[in-house]
Amino acid sequence: MLVDAKKSFQRVRENIDQVDSDLVNLIAKRLELTGEVGRLKAELDLPLYVPSRESELIKQKRQLAGEKGISPDLVEDVIRRIMRESYVNQSYTRSEVAETKAQKIVIVGGEGQLGRLFVNLFIQSGYSVTVVEKNNWIECEQALKNASLVMVAVPIRVTEQVIDKLSNLSEECILADITSIKDLPIKTMLKVHKGPVIGLHPMFGPGVEHLAKQTIVVCKGRGENKAKWLIEQMEQWGANLSFIDSNEHDHLMSIVQVLRHFSTIAYGYHLMEENIDLDKVLELSSPIYRLELIMVGRLFAQNSELYSDIIFSDTKNIPMVKRFIQRLLDLFETLENQDKETFAILFDNVSNWFGDNANKFLQESNHLLAKASDIKK
Repeated sequence: MLVDAKKSFQRVRENIDQVDSDLVNLIAKRLELTGEVGRLKAELDLPLYVPSRESELIKQKRQLAGEKGISPDLVEDVIRRIMRESYVNQSYTRSEVAETKAQKIVIVGGEGQLGRLFVNLFIQSGYSVTVVEKNNWIECEQALKNASLVMVAVPIRVTEQVIDKLSNLSEECILADITSIKDLPIKTMLKVHKGPVIGLHPMFGPGVEHLAKQTIVVCKGRGENKAKWLIEQMEQWGANLSFIDSNEHDHLMSIVQVLRHFSTIAYGYHLMEENIDLDKVLELSSPIYRLELIMVGRLFAQNSELYSDIIFSDTKNIPMVKRFIQRLLDLFETLENQDKETFAILFDNVSNWFGDNANKFLQESNHLLAKASDIKK
């Protein structure tokens, strides 16, 4: 009996291995097909990412999973992961058939990480791209004069000085920047350049492999019609464009970026000063606390100048940070006074403010935590 069970066990294992091999072959076939889709999209000028198409596909596959008695969440996770790889595949194959564009692109600071990303994107889309750095500025002056787009991709602290040097551009040329603050750069560009002006804020880092589902904030400056081809090109890359006034952008960024980065740095600083055993904390951490530590550690794995530029970019951020610290002190006071009743009231007030988003975020975070459990070593 035991021998038969062992033989059956081995046979089932072999069948599972074969199914896994079949899955790998099917994924390879799908990627081959999506590569062809990428080439056809390029020829037809279709965007890399179409939200309605992805949403309908996921809906269909979840329904099919339910009919087969399989967890729809499992199938959606698998499909989304394969689709993410498909976008990478399509972004490369699109470049193989990209037509040569008439517009000439100049990227000032194109050797920086984010600048280099846009250099590659424009080249893959068939544009002629010139990179300008401070060591080759004089040789590139003619390229600047003949450019259809000059994109400023330098650190925040030198953006204004660089823009001030761009007064000899053609009035048909689009002048754009990709810094994380928008109001001052746009005002400077409008002062220096008589042609179309647009402020862009890519809400992603230089490590992305494609722009499908990535958000680019767009702040209008001048000459929207002349900048239409640039907007359309970013949409072709699959980017989600969010249009907003530059003042409102900077106010929201004081929360989205400045306050978040400041509090993360403060938390990391506190952990260091407490001199905790980080390995032991990780060993004892549930997925949600491990994920929190991962996000803190991720920040400190990067260049300090990037975060200091963002946090120190505008003195108007200081009152926001002060209010945050005061609210921490208010909350601490409930702890110091052992005032659970006030704490509960405060908690309920915040919960009500989040409204339906609280449950939505709970569900989304459950998916993230399941993935965090998978990667724990």
